[in-house]
Amino acid sequence: MKALILAGGYATRLRPLSCARPKTLFPIVNKPLLQWIFERLAKNGVDEAILAVNALTQFYIRQQKPPRYGLKVKFSIDPPKKPLGTAGPIKKAEKLLGYNEPFIVLNGDIFADINYQALLETHRKTKALATITLCSVDDPCSFGVAELVNGNSIKRFIEKPAKGQAPSNLINAGAYVLSPKIFEYIPAGRAVSIEREVFPKLADEGKLMGFCMNGLWMDIGKPQEYLEANKVILDSLAMKNQISPEGFAVKQPIALDQGVTVGEKSVIGPYAVVGKNAKIGSNVRISNSVLFAEAEIADGAVLNGVIIGEGAKIGKNVKLDPGCIVGDQARIKDNVCLPEGSAICPAKEVSENVLKAKLNC
Repeated sequence: MKALILAGGYATRLRPLSCARPKTLFPIVNKPLLQWIFERLAKNGVDEAILAVNALTQFYIRQQKPPRYGLKVKFSIDPPKKPLGTAGPIKKAEKLLGYNEPFIVLNGDIFADINYQALLETHRKTKALATITLCSVDDPCSFGVAELVNGNSIKRFIEKPAKGQAPSNLINAGAYVLSPKIFEYIPAGRAVSIEREVFPKLADEGKLMGFCMNGLWMDIGKPQEYLEANKVILDSLAMKNQISPEGFAVKQPIALDQGVTVGEKSVIGPYAVVGKNAKIGSNVRISNSVLFAEAEIADGAVLNGVIIGEGAKIGKNVKLDPGCIVGDQARIKDNVCLPEGSAICPAKEVSENVLKAKLNC
């Protein structure tokens, strides 16, 4: 079975962190999101993954080389400066996907525990042309919304309906099974939205089905969503994460990667994820935060609800309020305070207090 992973976006809402990596390589509890996706696909009987990406994302993935769990991995590269939308990459990968059997398509920025075997079985039983995984949410207006009839047949599919106009609270979870005939519904050579152009047409023709999931589903498209995904996974791994600190205190749950050093009298957690080879000084307080690999936190710093990029250096007695994002290789000098929601661009040096949250480049 083949799976097409849509990972060609530029993750603008995750800047400045996405300036140096695609969203699909953002670490979730110290494992790249793509590694989580590969692992789940392999466990569900998928043997080949095709990555629909831009050339820069392909470079980063080849450079990082996340474990593939036995999957055969191929790339389908979007044309430069010509985004293909959410359906165009499917059409472009037509020959790689083949015409013999249904295939899985999933968004590369979703963290979800989907039973792909059950999804495929539902698709085959109903003889649908497309079967969408559906997830129930409180506010569906930011997503594609499905109206089910007669069990799991989708009568209507509406992309981002206006407030109060959603026909249900069942949203497109970003994973679906498509039969090869779908290629006939996608025009070649231009950007095509599968949510606005393809799914509504299939619903009108009675060829669109739904598969309701009950497991974990999270979008990591925004910084707060990214932090929340790490917190949820930390909770699920808490019983396996037994750490015996020496000279510093731990408030579970936390995750420390290989090579992390922590100074005396520091307090790590709760909900702290610290990447490989990060260095944390003495009397540091870190909670509800994610530190990427090689980050350095000097003595007395206080970090709460923040994201620190790879190789960033945080000086002595620095205080970062919730929502702060520090880009890769940036440097915050001693005694600096950053207000809630501040964002520091990669390699930027900040030597004085910032009074108002903004993007500092």
